[in-house]
Amino acid sequence: MTPPVVLTVAGSDSGAGAGIQADLKVFAALGAYGTSVLTAVTAQNTREVRAVFPVSAEMVTAQLHAVVEDLPPLAVKTGMLGDAEVAAAVAGAARDGLLPNLVVDPVLVSTSGARLGVVGAIERLLPYALVATPNRAEAAAILGRAVSGPDEMAEAARQLAAGGPRYVVVTGGDVDDSGLAAGGAEAFGGAVDALCTGTEVRLLRRPWVPTRNTHGTGCSFSAAIAARLALGDQVPDAVAFAKEYVTHALLGARTWSLGSGHGPLDHFGWSGAAAAGGRSGPSSGSGSSSTRR
Repeated sequence: MTPPVVLTVAGSDSGAGAGIQADLKVFAALGAYGTSVLTAVTAQNTREVRAVFPVSAEMVTAQLHAVVEDLPPLAVKTGMLGDAEVAAAVAGAARDGLLPNLVVDPVLVSTSGARLGVVGAIERLLPYALVATPNRAEAAAILGRAVSGPDEMAEAARQLAAGGPRYVVVTGGDVDDSGLAAGGAEAFGGAVDALCTGTEVRLLRRPWVPTRNTHGTGCSFSAAIAARLALGDQVPDAVAFAKEYVTHALLGARTWSLGSGHGPLDHFGWSGAAAAGGRSGPSSGSGSSSTRR
Protein backbone atom coordinates (compact mmCIF):
# COMPACT_ATOMS: atom_id res chain seq x y z
CA MET A 1 0.00 0.00 0.00
CA THR A 2 1.37 3.39 -1.00
CA PRO A 3 1.58 5.74 2.01
CA PRO A 4 -0.12 9.14 1.87
CA VAL A 5 2.12 12.16 1.34
CA VAL A 6 2.26 14.89 3.98
CA LEU A 7 4.20 18.13 3.60
CA THR A 8 5.79 20.22 6.33
CA VAL A 9 6.78 23.85 5.70
CA ALA A 10 8.98 24.84 8.62
CA GLY A 11 12.44 25.59 9.95
CA SER A 12 15.29 23.19 10.63
CA ASP A 13 16.21 22.35 14.23
CA SER A 14 19.82 21.17 14.40
CA GLY A 15 19.04 19.46 17.71
CA ALA A 16 16.26 17.57 15.90
CA GLY A 17 13.70 17.90 18.69
CA ALA A 18 11.37 20.29 16.88
CA GLY A 19 10.84 21.82 13.45
CA ILE A 20 11.22 19.89 10.20
CA GLN A 21 13.07 17.06 11.94
CA ALA A 22 10.32 16.43 14.50
CA ASP A 23 7.62 16.68 11.83
CA LEU A 24 9.26 14.04 9.64
CA LYS A 25 9.63 11.72 12.63
CA VAL A 26 5.93 12.07 13.41
CA PHE A 27 4.91 11.43 9.81
CA ALA A 28 7.05 8.28 9.70
CA ALA A 29 5.77 7.06 13.07
CA LEU A 30 2.17 7.39 11.91
CA GLY A 31 2.63 5.75 8.52
CA ALA A 32 2.78 8.77 6.22
CA TYR A 33 5.46 9.74 3.69
CA GLY A 34 6.92 13.06 4.78
CA THR A 35 8.12 15.79 2.43
CA SER A 36 9.53 19.16 3.45
CA VAL A 37 10.02 22.79 2.52
CA LEU A 38 12.68 24.55 4.57
CA THR A 39 11.96 28.14 5.66
CA ALA A 40 14.98 28.72 7.91
CA VAL A 41 18.09 27.03 9.27
CA THR A 42 18.63 27.36 13.00
CA ALA A 43 21.64 26.59 15.16
CA GLN A 44 20.11 25.20 18.34
CA ASN A 45 20.25 22.47 20.93
CA THR A 46 18.10 21.53 23.92
CA ARG A 47 19.21 24.67 25.79
CA GLU A 48 19.04 27.52 23.31
CA VAL A 49 18.66 28.86 19.79
CA ARG A 50 22.02 30.38 18.89
CA ALA A 51 21.39 31.60 15.36
CA VAL A 52 18.66 31.75 12.72
CA PHE A 53 19.37 31.95 8.98
CA PRO A 54 16.19 32.58 6.96
CA VAL A 55 15.58 31.02 3.56
CA SER A 56 14.43 33.47 0.88
CA ALA A 57 10.80 33.56 -0.21
CA GLU A 58 11.96 32.69 -3.73
CA MET A 59 13.65 29.51 -2.52
CA VAL A 60 10.65 28.58 -0.39
CA THR A 61 8.42 28.94 -3.46
CA ALA A 62 10.81 26.85 -5.56
CA GLN A 63 10.79 24.08 -2.96
CA LEU A 64 6.99 24.15 -2.71
CA HIS A 65 6.47 23.78 -6.44
CA ALA A 66 9.13 21.09 -6.76
CA VAL A 67 7.38 19.00 -4.12
CA VAL A 68 3.72 19.49 -4.98
CA GLU A 69 4.20 18.99 -8.72
CA ASP A 70 5.68 15.51 -8.22
CA LEU A 71 4.53 14.45 -4.75
CA PRO A 72 1.15 16.12 -4.19
CA PRO A 73 0.37 16.09 -0.47
CA LEU A 74 -2.93 15.06 1.05
CA ALA A 75 -2.25 17.34 4.02
CA VAL A 76 0.18 20.13 4.85
CA LYS A 77 1.40 21.69 8.08
CA THR A 78 3.30 24.91 8.57
CA GLY A 79 5.57 25.78 11.45
CA MET A 80 8.21 28.49 11.66
CA LEU A 81 7.78 30.92 8.75
CA GLY A 82 10.12 33.65 9.94
CA ASP A 83 9.03 36.72 8.02
CA ALA A 84 6.14 38.23 6.11
CA GLU A 85 7.65 37.56 2.68
CA VAL A 86 7.87 33.81 3.30
CA ALA A 87 4.39 33.82 4.83
CA ALA A 88 3.06 35.62 1.75
CA ALA A 89 4.65 33.01 -0.52
CA VAL A 90 3.10 30.17 1.49
CA ALA A 91 -0.25 31.96 1.62
CA GLY A 92 -0.11 32.37 -2.14
CA ALA A 93 0.38 28.62 -2.55
CA ALA A 94 -2.57 28.00 -0.23
CA ARG A 95 -4.71 30.47 -2.18
CA ASP A 96 -3.84 28.58 -5.37
CA GLY A 97 -5.08 25.33 -3.86
CA LEU A 98 -1.66 23.71 -3.50
CA LEU A 99 -1.86 23.13 0.27
CA PRO A 100 -4.85 20.88 1.08
CA ASN A 101 -5.94 20.18 4.65
CA LEU A 102 -3.68 22.95 5.89
CA VAL A 103 -2.67 22.83 9.56
CA VAL A 104 -1.08 26.09 10.74
CA ASP A 105 1.11 25.91 13.83
CA PRO A 106 1.81 29.61 14.47
CA VAL A 107 5.35 29.22 15.80
CA LEU A 108 6.41 32.48 17.43
CA VAL A 109 8.72 31.45 20.30
CA SER A 110 10.83 28.33 20.82
CA THR A 111 10.68 26.18 23.96
CA SER A 112 13.93 27.83 25.07
CA GLY A 113 12.41 31.29 24.65
CA ALA A 114 13.91 32.45 21.34
CA ARG A 115 11.63 34.44 19.05
CA LEU A 116 11.16 32.57 15.76
CA GLY A 117 8.34 34.42 14.04
CA VAL A 118 6.21 37.53 13.87
CA VAL A 119 2.46 37.86 14.32
CA GLY A 120 2.00 39.65 11.01
CA ALA A 121 3.42 36.69 9.11
CA ILE A 122 1.09 34.25 10.84
CA GLU A 123 -1.97 36.41 10.19
CA ARG A 124 -1.36 36.16 6.44
CA LEU A 125 -1.83 32.40 6.55
CA LEU A 126 -4.65 31.88 9.04
CA PRO A 127 -7.50 32.56 6.56
CA TYR A 128 -6.40 29.52 4.54
CA ALA A 129 -6.06 27.12 7.47
CA LEU A 130 -8.31 24.14 8.03
CA VAL A 131 -6.83 23.86 11.54
CA ALA A 132 -4.76 26.31 13.59
CA THR A 133 -2.92 25.10 16.70
CA PRO A 134 -1.60 28.04 18.75
CA ASN A 135 -0.50 27.56 22.32
CA ARG A 136 -1.71 30.03 24.94
CA ALA A 137 1.18 32.44 24.40
CA GLU A 138 0.77 32.40 20.62
CA ALA A 139 -2.98 32.91 20.88
CA ALA A 140 -2.35 35.83 23.24
CA ALA A 141 0.15 37.39 20.83
CA ILE A 142 -2.23 37.11 17.88
CA LEU A 143 -5.23 38.45 19.81
CA GLY A 144 -3.33 41.07 21.79
CA ARG A 145 -4.60 39.98 25.20
CA ALA A 146 -3.77 37.48 27.91
CA VAL A 147 -4.95 33.86 27.56
CA SER A 148 -4.61 31.80 30.73
CA GLY A 149 -7.19 29.30 32.01
CA PRO A 150 -9.54 26.99 30.09
CA ASP A 151 -12.34 29.56 29.84
CA GLU A 152 -10.03 32.13 28.25
CA MET A 153 -8.56 29.44 25.99
CA ALA A 154 -12.04 28.50 24.82
CA GLU A 155 -12.91 32.12 24.08
CA ALA A 156 -9.59 32.62 22.27
CA ALA A 157 -10.24 29.54 20.12
CA ARG A 158 -13.66 30.87 19.18
CA GLN A 159 -12.29 34.33 18.38
CA LEU A 160 -9.46 32.96 16.24
CA ALA A 161 -11.85 30.67 14.38
CA ALA A 162 -13.94 33.70 13.47
CA GLY A 163 -10.87 35.03 11.63
CA GLY A 164 -10.61 32.23 9.10
CA PRO A 165 -9.55 28.76 10.31
CA ARG A 166 -12.41 26.25 10.32
CA TYR A 167 -11.03 24.66 13.50
CA VAL A 168 -8.78 26.14 16.18
CA VAL A 169 -7.04 24.27 19.00
CA VAL A 170 -5.56 26.47 21.72
CA THR A 171 -3.17 24.20 23.58
CA GLY A 172 -2.47 24.50 27.29
CA GLY A 173 0.16 21.84 27.78
CA ASP A 174 2.89 24.49 27.83
CA VAL A 175 1.91 25.46 31.40
CA ASP A 176 4.49 24.31 33.94
CA ASP A 177 4.01 23.81 37.66
CA SER A 178 4.88 27.46 38.34
CA GLY A 179 2.86 28.79 35.42
CA LEU A 180 -0.32 29.54 37.37
CA ALA A 181 -0.58 31.33 40.66
CA ALA A 182 -3.04 28.85 42.13
CA GLY A 183 -1.64 25.39 41.71
CA GLY A 184 0.26 25.44 38.40
CA ALA A 185 -0.73 22.69 35.98
CA GLU A 186 -3.02 21.11 38.58
CA ALA A 187 -5.26 24.19 38.36
CA PHE A 188 -5.88 23.26 34.72
CA GLY A 189 -6.98 19.74 35.66
CA GLY A 190 -4.00 18.37 33.74
CA ALA A 191 -2.95 19.21 30.19
CA VAL A 192 -6.00 20.94 28.68
CA ASP A 193 -6.57 22.05 25.08
CA ALA A 194 -9.59 23.97 23.77
CA LEU A 195 -10.90 22.89 20.35
CA CYS A 196 -13.35 25.17 18.56
CA THR A 197 -15.27 23.33 15.84
CA GLY A 198 -17.25 26.34 14.67
CA THR A 199 -20.38 25.30 16.56
CA GLU A 200 -18.97 24.34 19.94
CA VAL A 201 -15.85 24.30 22.07
CA ARG A 202 -14.52 20.99 23.35
CA LEU A 203 -12.02 20.76 26.18
CA LEU A 204 -9.52 17.97 25.62
CA ARG A 205 -7.93 16.76 28.85
CA ARG A 206 -5.06 14.37 29.51
CA PRO A 207 -3.00 13.84 32.66
CA TRP A 208 -0.06 16.18 33.13
CA VAL A 209 3.30 14.50 32.34
CA PRO A 210 6.05 15.73 34.71
CA THR A 211 9.19 15.93 32.56
CA ARG A 212 11.71 18.46 31.29
CA ASN A 213 11.63 16.74 27.88
CA THR A 214 9.04 18.89 26.14
CA HIS A 215 10.96 20.21 23.14
CA GLY A 216 8.86 19.96 20.01
CA THR A 217 5.48 19.22 21.59
CA GLY A 218 3.68 21.84 19.50
CA CYS A 219 5.39 20.76 16.28
CA SER A 220 4.62 17.12 16.98
CA PHE A 221 0.98 17.85 17.82
CA SER A 222 0.31 19.74 14.60
CA ALA A 223 2.29 17.20 12.55
CA ALA A 224 0.22 14.36 14.00
CA ILE A 225 -2.98 16.19 13.07
CA ALA A 226 -1.76 16.61 9.49
CA ALA A 227 -0.72 12.95 9.25
CA ARG A 228 -4.08 11.72 10.51
CA LEU A 229 -5.93 14.04 8.09
CA ALA A 230 -3.89 12.52 5.26
CA LEU A 231 -4.87 9.08 6.51
CA GLY A 232 -8.55 9.99 6.31
CA ASP A 233 -9.53 11.20 9.79
CA GLN A 234 -12.05 13.96 10.29
CA VAL A 235 -10.59 16.97 12.13
CA PRO A 236 -11.98 16.26 15.63
CA ASP A 237 -10.71 12.66 15.46
CA ALA A 238 -7.32 13.80 14.15
CA VAL A 239 -6.99 16.32 16.99
CA ALA A 240 -7.95 13.76 19.65
CA PHE A 241 -5.49 11.24 18.19
CA ALA A 242 -2.72 13.85 18.09
CA LYS A 243 -3.24 14.77 21.73
CA GLU A 244 -3.05 11.14 22.75
CA TYR A 245 0.04 10.60 20.56
CA VAL A 246 1.89 13.53 22.14
CA THR A 247 0.92 12.34 25.62
CA HIS A 248 2.47 8.94 24.90
CA ALA A 249 5.55 10.58 23.36
CA LEU A 250 6.00 12.66 26.53
CA LEU A 251 5.53 9.63 28.76
CA GLY A 252 8.05 7.62 26.78
CA ALA A 253 10.71 10.32 27.00
CA ARG A 254 9.99 11.58 30.51
CA THR A 255 13.20 10.14 32.03
CA TRP A 256 15.47 10.50 28.99
CA SER A 257 18.76 12.35 29.40
CA LEU A 258 19.30 13.73 25.90
CA GLY A 259 20.87 17.15 26.31
CA SER A 260 20.85 19.32 29.41
CA GLY A 261 17.83 21.48 28.55
CA HIS A 262 14.39 20.66 27.22
CA GLY A 263 14.91 17.27 25.61
CA PRO A 264 12.99 15.68 22.72
CA LEU A 265 9.96 13.39 22.71
CA ASP A 266 9.76 9.63 22.16
CA HIS A 267 8.18 9.86 18.70
CA PHE A 268 8.59 6.18 17.86
CA GLY A 269 7.59 4.61 21.17
CA TRP A 270 11.12 3.35 21.82
CA SER A 271 10.49 3.24 25.56
CA GLY A 272 7.67 0.74 25.09
CA ALA A 273 4.09 0.46 26.27
CA ALA A 274 5.12 0.16 29.92
CA ALA A 275 6.63 3.64 29.80
CA ALA A 276 3.36 4.94 28.37
CA GLY A 277 1.17 3.79 31.20
CA GLY A 278 0.83 0.22 29.95
CA ARG A 279 -0.92 1.17 26.71
CA SER A 280 0.38 0.19 23.33
CA GLY A 281 -0.35 3.46 21.59
CA PRO A 282 -2.68 6.39 21.12
CA SER A 283 -6.34 5.96 20.39
CA SER A 284 -8.55 8.65 18.96
CA GLY A 285 -11.54 9.97 20.79
CA SER A 286 -10.24 9.71 24.36
CA GLY A 287 -9.72 12.40 26.92
CA SER A 288 -12.23 14.94 25.65
CA SER A 289 -15.19 16.79 27.03
CA SER A 290 -17.55 19.02 25.11
CA THR A 291 -18.85 22.33 26.39
CA ARG A 292 -21.16 24.57 24.38
CA ARG A 293 -20.23 28.19 25.04
